[in-house]
Amino acid sequence: MDYWNELEVFEYKNWNEFIISKTKPKRIFLFTTHATKSLWSVNYLKGDGLLFGNEGKGAPKHIHEWVGENRVTIPKFDNNLRSLNLAVSVGIAAYEAIRQIAN
Repeated sequence: MDYWNELEVFEYKNWNEFIISKTKPKRIFLFTTHATKSLWSVNYLKGDGLLFGNEGKGAPKHIHEWVGENRVTIPKFDNNLRSLNLAVSVGIAAYEAIRQIAN
């Protein structure tokens, strides 16, 4: 990517190192099919973090427990449909957060 040097990137050895890090976002929202709160009902703020699980298995149980009430879902127009793929979900969530923060 030709704009990589414009990004602020942090890497962590593991989840526990991330949790105790001073660079961790203050609020983190886990996007999951196991939530009742819609991404449209969240008021995103600058500095928030968006967290996504594995495309096939989702996020582990301990992460669901850690985020608590900050679990959100992308509504589907038909509950019989499977969830969106990870790349599409990230794009939808990121641009909704950016839309709110930029206004």
